[in-house]
Amino acid sequence: MRIPARFAPIVFGALLSAIMVAIVSAFVLVTTQGIHPGLPAQWLRSCAMTWPVAFPTVTFVAPLVRQVVGRMTA
Repeated sequence: MRIPARFAPIVFGALLSAIMVAIVSAFVLVTTQGIHPGLPAQWLRSCAMTWPVAFPTVTFVAPLVRQVVGRMTA
């Protein structure tokens, strides 16, 4: 299955935010609560609650960050 190139920024935002949410929420949960039997379910709930915030943030902020980096670098 191929997604048209015009959707690349949305796919980028979806994948990057999903990966970041998964990693960061797992890190925070393990750091604050340790590894316990309910961790997988809690981790999934945490990801489900956080991703709707992370996805639009990454999608709309990434182009601005690219512009700033473009101005800062040669």
